[in-house]
Amino acid sequence: MIGYVTLGTNDLPRAAAFYDALLGEIGARRLWEFPRGIAWGVAQNKPSLCVMTPFDGAAATVGNGVMVALIVDSREKVQRVHARALELGGKDEGAVGPRGEGFYAGYFRDLDGNKLDVFCFE
Repeated sequence: MIGYVTLGTNDLPRAAAFYDALLGEIGARRLWEFPRGIAWGVAQNKPSLCVMTPFDGAAATVGNGVMVALIVDSREKVQRVHARALELGGKDEGAVGPRGEGFYAGYFRDLDGNKLDVFCFE
């Protein structure tokens, strides 16, 4: 049902480097680019993640309670992506581990403070 999610940035080149490295861990690549933003995904007909500067020209800010969740197919990938986010300068928002029946996840913030989650169902 979700086509894409957009996160704001105030430094597109920095955000691009972060997401190129991070999303490469799960097989995503740049699907499209334009002056204000970039979208990553595995295919045009699958959900994608976009990062762009705000259309109104104002500074990008982080939404309280907003989070993007990235699904992967194994605990190992959850651990790898979470660790990679921290290596790339992201901040830990919840260590990798079980979060309930069959749900395994780790939480982090990107370089602009946007909150993300990487998870799998077991």
